[in-house]
Amino acid sequence: MGVTTNPSPSPDGGAGVGALLQAWRARALLTQEQLAERAGLSVRTVRRLETGAAMRPQGYTLRRLIEALNLGPAQLEELAAAARAQPVGGEPAEPTRPRSPSPAHGEPSERGGMPVLRQLPAAPPLFTGRSLELRDLERAHDMGSVVIVTIDGMAGIGKTALALHAAHRLSGAYPDGQLFLNLHGYTQGVDPVPPGEALDRLLRALGVPAEQIPAHTEDRAALYRSTLADRKMLVVLDDVLSEAQVRPLLPATPGSLALVTSRRRLIELDHTLTVSLDVLPQPDAVALFTRFAGVDAEDAGVDDVVELCGRLPLALRIAAARLRSRPAWAAGHLLERLRDRQERLGELESGERSVTAALDMSYLQLDPELQRAYRLCGPLPESSFDVYVAAALVDVTEDRAARLLDDLLDVNLLQELVPGRYEFHDLVRSHATAAAQREEPDRLAAFGRMFDYYSHTASVAMDVLYPYERERRPPAPPAATPTPDFAGPVEAAAWLDLELPNLLTAARYAARFCPRGHPVHLSTTLDRYLRTRDRYAEAEVLHQQALTIARRNSDAAGEANVLTNLGHVYRRQGRATPTADHYRSALAIARSIGDRRVEVDALLGLGFLASLQGSHEAAIEHVLRALEISRGIAHRSGEVDALYRLGWLHLTQREPAAPDESDPGIRYERAARFFEQAHALARATGNSLSELHSLLGLAWVHRVQGRHGPAEEAYAEGLRLAERLSNVNGVFEALDGTARLDAAGGRAEQALARHSRALELATDLGQPIDQARSHDGIARAHHALGRRGEARRHWQAALDILSDLGTDITVDEEFGTAEIRARLDDCDA
Repeated sequence: MGVTTNPSPSPDGGAGVGALLQAWRARALLTQEQLAERAGLSVRTVRRLETGAAMRPQGYTLRRLIEALNLGPAQLEELAAAARAQPVGGEPAEPTRPRSPSPAHGEPSERGGMPVLRQLPAAPPLFTGRSLELRDLERAHDMGSVVIVTIDGMAGIGKTALALHAAHRLSGAYPDGQLFLNLHGYTQGVDPVPPGEALDRLLRALGVPAEQIPAHTEDRAALYRSTLADRKMLVVLDDVLSEAQVRPLLPATPGSLALVTSRRRLIELDHTLTVSLDVLPQPDAVALFTRFAGVDAEDAGVDDVVELCGRLPLALRIAAARLRSRPAWAAGHLLERLRDRQERLGELESGERSVTAALDMSYLQLDPELQRAYRLCGPLPESSFDVYVAAALVDVTEDRAARLLDDLLDVNLLQELVPGRYEFHDLVRSHATAAAQREEPDRLAAFGRMFDYYSHTASVAMDVLYPYERERRPPAPPAATPTPDFAGPVEAAAWLDLELPNLLTAARYAARFCPRGHPVHLSTTLDRYLRTRDRYAEAEVLHQQALTIARRNSDAAGEANVLTNLGHVYRRQGRATPTADHYRSALAIARSIGDRRVEVDALLGLGFLASLQGSHEAAIEHVLRALEISRGIAHRSGEVDALYRLGWLHLTQREPAAPDESDPGIRYERAARFFEQAHALARATGNSLSELHSLLGLAWVHRVQGRHGPAEEAYAEGLRLAERLSNVNGVFEALDGTARLDAAGGRAEQALARHSRALELATDLGQPIDQARSHDGIARAHHALGRRGEARRHWQAALDILSDLGTDITVDEEFGTAEIRARLDDCDA
């Protein structure tokens, strides 16, 4: 067993090296022989150090003892101070059991031993969220192999914060130390660190004398790998510009971990794990903001501030700092300043921290072609877009556009939500818009190409989806950039469904930036699609924009078309006065310019409106005239619509137009004949929408004549067709009719369920008359079940709707204000 002696004091009064070693060895329960074995030293050297027989110990010896005793930072500093206080001299060099120098400590200085390298900057304060990413990083830890983790994401997303937070949590598994190097890939005013210079810094930190560092980068990389060999080290390489910059700096042997952060996706690196950061989830974003700002998550305006910051950590911290520095402000004050999109980036600056500056560095690293693509695609509105839109904006081929989008993805200036659909973060969009306004001369021409693309492709999609109405739409304009092909109606409908937000936004932008008539073309082209999909609110906005443009451009034909379209929308919304005004205006313009197709549409609309207002003879007159014109100009879709309308007029006629029509049976038979003619012509021309309408009309005839079996079959077929066409109005009519069959058959519970679902649809569609019809059906079902109170409530709701609309009758002869009042009186009796 080794000999223990009294510790020798240091000249400055503190404990000497010997006393410290004795105390730490005793705490570790080691004998001198065991410590010597662990440290790779002789027992004589340990004994001489503890007794003070040795003068100032050599750094090599101290390093071995530090490793063996597993000393912490405070103890290292104490030992280094004691070593510096001892006189120069030393024990003889140790020839026994030589070991490679530890990368954790580096080579010793001439004055004493260098402490273990612990270069990590402080862990980020108030780190919030990223629990899934941290779990992935901790799972990647593997002492049996070298682990390379890349963390990528847009500027300000929190890459460095995550890397440092994770590094501090994992540092205990890497006892040989931690290296940290900022490579300044995107630092404003600082050039990226070349690989050779980075290696020089790392080698010096590891204790390699300057004169031993090779001149060539490859040789430095080899020496760096050799120095790290067999060491368990954690290396953080921050703000990397490219694979070429960082590849020579990566460890190559098992037991070490490298965390690499970059705004680029370093796809050419061989790595163990890639962590691509997105914006924070809303709860984490709120938590980060409130912790930094010192406000409560429930305070008014906090959620909106977080969303206007795009849930980007850098923006959240800056906004929080601004709020915290202004005690008189509440979150609502900051919110008002952030609402202005053009000024938002200016608000997100605090000292040297700035979202704009961070994005500027990403932008400036792009080559000129990619900068142009960023300026032209970045200002797109909130909806996602595809490669064809990018090709139109940048005026390149589809393949080249795909390559440019991939490059923007790689530098995390663009997001790919699902394969083939791209979107810019809101703050990136603002930055790109500012860059475009400042630098891009082709901006308005690019918008024009995009409008041409959307107008052309929408026309092609509508021709595939509704070929039987092609004559009602303007021809497809030419497109100078690539466009997609549609294999059939399913693909065309899918494109329209997906692109509808962009089509509506394109119309809005065209009204602002383009003098041509794109909104008018889109209004006329998309009208049938919007009504079939029951998108009346969007249709109204589009048609109003188009009407403004048509009048501004003195486009009489376009104005007439748009007025008719608006009439359709207002009619479905139960707005009788604007409906009549728009149809009459459209009819007058159409007759003045000789547009017979628009004349047909306006007449059909006026006929439908007249029937709702109880003017049966006027309705018949309008529709018969429309039928005559349609047949005269071979307007097949107009002819089908006129036949279908005549069927409904006869079906819902309340007062006989002629003596022989006093018998309802005669009216029903005539209605059935018109529906059958319409159904046959619709099928012959492939007009599936009019086929649905006429089929539902036939089902109604069967129902009111008491032929419940054929009625049920027709409603079932109509429901299948409506669902296939995604026609919510058709679904409503099929449900309403089937529910009334249920009620007639004594199945009140089933009737109640179907009417309730129909009411939900009518409410979603914003169609008040159909809501009133559903309330009536629900009331009848409750009444049959003995629930007079519920029945009364729903009949009252129906009566209120009809009264607000100023109408006494509907298409259903069993349902009008007189019938409802009678039922309410019965409930009160």
